[in-house]
Amino acid sequence: MITLKLHDIDADGVRIVVDWGAMAVGSSVFIPCINTNKALQQVKRICVDEMGWDVTAKAVISGSHTGVRVWRLL
Repeated sequence: MITLKLHDIDADGVRIVVDWGAMAVGSSVFIPCINTNKALQQVKRICVDEMGWDVTAKAVISGSHTGVRVWRLL
């Protein structure tokens, strides 16, 4: 069993810690995962619902890794 903190992602059952506080407007972060739908839901909950940010998040393939890329917008 994983212990999650408030803004952690666990789309595949593995805890991923993102330093959301360091994410400036115009920056992006790649979150590696297989279950991109669940990750997108978690990103929406964290970034939009809880932090009130304007973000774009999409399922992508980066190199040979599947995941979600999140861009923080103005």
